[in-house]
Amino acid sequence: MTLNNTPDKKLFVLDTNVLMHDPAAIFHFQEHNLFIPMIVLEELDHAKKGLSDVSRNVRQVSRFLDELIRGASQQTINDGIPLSRIEHAPNGEAKLDGRLYFQTQQLASLLPDSMPGQLADNSILAIALALNKKLPHTKVILVSKDINMRIKAATLEIPAEDYHNDQTLDDIDLLYSGASVLPPDFWDTHGSEMQSWQEKERTFYKVTGALVAEWYPNQYIYIDNSDNFEAIVRSCDGQSAVIELAKDYRTAHHNVWGITARNREQNFALNVLLDPDIDFVTLLGTAGTGKTLIALAAALVQTMERKTYHEVIMTRETIPVGEDIGFLPGTEEEKMAPWMGALMDNLELLGDVSNQTQWEQGATRNLLMNRVKIRSLNFMRGRTFLSRFLIIDEAQNLTPKQMKTLITRAGPGTKIVCIGNLTQIDTPYLAPTTSGLTYVVDRFKTWPHGAHITLRRGERSRLADYASDIL
Repeated sequence: MTLNNTPDKKLFVLDTNVLMHDPAAIFHFQEHNLFIPMIVLEELDHAKKGLSDVSRNVRQVSRFLDELIRGASQQTINDGIPLSRIEHAPNGEAKLDGRLYFQTQQLASLLPDSMPGQLADNSILAIALALNKKLPHTKVILVSKDINMRIKAATLEIPAEDYHNDQTLDDIDLLYSGASVLPPDFWDTHGSEMQSWQEKERTFYKVTGALVAEWYPNQYIYIDNSDNFEAIVRSCDGQSAVIELAKDYRTAHHNVWGITARNREQNFALNVLLDPDIDFVTLLGTAGTGKTLIALAAALVQTMERKTYHEVIMTRETIPVGEDIGFLPGTEEEKMAPWMGALMDNLELLGDVSNQTQWEQGATRNLLMNRVKIRSLNFMRGRTFLSRFLIIDEAQNLTPKQMKTLITRAGPGTKIVCIGNLTQIDTPYLAPTTSGLTYVVDRFKTWPHGAHITLRRGERSRLADYASDIL
């Protein structure tokens, strides 16, 4: 291998899981050089068959690599293939000065005797060690999504890094919360040029001041004092903002399908869930904060009473907490039933059939289930939902690509609600900073028809609240 290198260039050795996770990873290292060991190509070849997202990603990697080497001479491959050769780099990537190197010769193994080189991970580590020795003036870095692989590399004094390009944020604590508390002197500093008016029984204010520049559309703002001022930012241009007083759903006469908001965040969630001008809502929160219950209550009101939507569709990623229960017989809804326990629990609460006869209970359940459909994510591609209220439960387990596939299913008149808990991610290689739910929260925060809120307080039971705090 003849390395075309300058002192500021690095050589990144890619682990298989990086390419499986992001097929466009080879375009995200800017001016630096890349090295793909032969064992990585073999692992990609073994994973190319199937209908999973991993298999699709592997096939896309193969297409990118095929386009890179097409027409290249053996000398060009040995000297490194310029990444600029490819014509279909995703997202219009900027200037790519780096080169891609394939392993074209056997490299001497420098692994300790206790680490056999025939294992895939150990073979990659051996290649990284050999490159470090062969190229003493080049910084060789192993890139892997596998934590244990990076730990092994550290024990062998091989520089190793996680693949960071897929991270929406550097720290999950920086994620947009959807709410902002105003200082007690807010009206003194921002009320001098305030305008107010009413329109269709809704109260609006137009305010100016320094804080306005920090607001986003449909953000929840409040003053934490006895006045209980709560409002929603309807529009903002950096200089001024129009805010609307939030409706209070904590009182019985403003109940939503028999339930009322128990805290400030739930009240805001109901405001945006019931707003026909907001097409996309994301709800974050730990277990017991009421995410599914209030989303389903808002969906039933707008489907059964207001007739805004034709039906409610609920779906989720089918990832088990423990061992998988295997294949299930029956229709799509029957197969999804074990995963939809949360839906059935909340429907039972919202139906409130305890004081009805057995016949009335059955009729109520049938009426609700005729409007509430359970669908599998596996069959979403290519569909278009018209005038539907779509609830995506456990959305933290979706990748950004899967999230894009689902949201782009929305047709005219459809509302999508994504519900999740970023502390309960079960998908391999996904973290709170790389989850598709984090991705859409960050990307939609500036859209005037999207809203987000993080629910803070658990309302399930005192046992659940105590367990969340101490366990």
